[in-house]
Amino acid sequence: MQIPEIAEAMLVIFTRNATEAINLVAYSWGLSNLRPEDEIVLTVAEHHSAIVPWQLVAQKTGAILKFISLTEHEVPDIEKLKETITRKTKLLVVHHISNVLASVLPIYDIVHWAHAVGAKVLVDACQSVPHMVVDVQRLDADFLVASSHKMCGPTGIGFLYGKSDLLFTMPPFLGGGEMISDVFLDHSTFAEPPSRFEAGTPAIGEAIGLGAAIDYLSAIGMQKIHDYEVELANYLYESLHSVAGVRVYGPAPSQTAFRAALCSFNVENIHPTDIATFLDQQHGVAIRSGHHCAQPLHRWLGVSASARASLHFYNTKEDVDAFIHALLDTINFFSSFK
Repeated sequence: MQIPEIAEAMLVIFTRNATEAINLVAYSWGLSNLRPEDEIVLTVAEHHSAIVPWQLVAQKTGAILKFISLTEHEVPDIEKLKETITRKTKLLVVHHISNVLASVLPIYDIVHWAHAVGAKVLVDACQSVPHMVVDVQRLDADFLVASSHKMCGPTGIGFLYGKSDLLFTMPPFLGGGEMISDVFLDHSTFAEPPSRFEAGTPAIGEAIGLGAAIDYLSAIGMQKIHDYEVELANYLYESLHSVAGVRVYGPAPSQTAFRAALCSFNVENIHPTDIATFLDQQHGVAIRSGHHCAQPLHRWLGVSASARASLHFYNTKEDVDAFIHALLDTINFFSSFK
């Protein structure tokens, strides 16, 4: 992630995770700026952490949530999103990369459309920051969040990037030590950002670990990581798509659009948790099963859960081959009971 000059460090606020970062924006900016009938635009593919805080804020403010569905290619309908942005729109909350569909949204264009009507944009960059170049200046998003543990860093820390003109007008999210300027018995004054939003003793060890992870990724090169993962993602998709009875969710890779290095899928007549458990216990292959904190998206897809294989720069095509071999054995095992 490319942060502008060091003077802009005040634009980065450390939080416990990306979820807390979104809640910070929801309760500090949202409660102060949203009014009845104001519209918040999201997609059905958002992570729960990008939906639930805004549901709570909408209940308190009278704001309206508007959700954009998917196209036949199982990507958020960008044309519909563009049409939905009006003068009533006050905020767009969108992912950069879907943690289920592996699709990538055109954030630069979305921000341009939003700003044209005076709306703000919050970007969930948890799935993009660890895997590609993310230039916050070029994207021009008002808020952007990410989490350390997806960046080869420790758990328990994430961050919020926000534009200074917004952060300086936002009230505190939590009260206590470190976030104050002066405390009197009848009132308090508050520090400037980022301290205003970092109450209490910070996660010092975690912040150091996150810094080391950023240095590590930067030394490899984010563009180099991205280019390698695009090739790996295509190999994973094609390999998995060729397995009989497997349904892979999200768009097919193409010359004009790339998939992130993950595949959510289901196997006909086999529960994804059974697949994940067998792969783990019998083959030592780790995947995830469940709704991936995206229940509305799974309902749209017509399933309650899926299995998900995720890759990073340390994986290889040989790893994908081993996964496919183990998956075929898993399918044969469960099919033998029919």
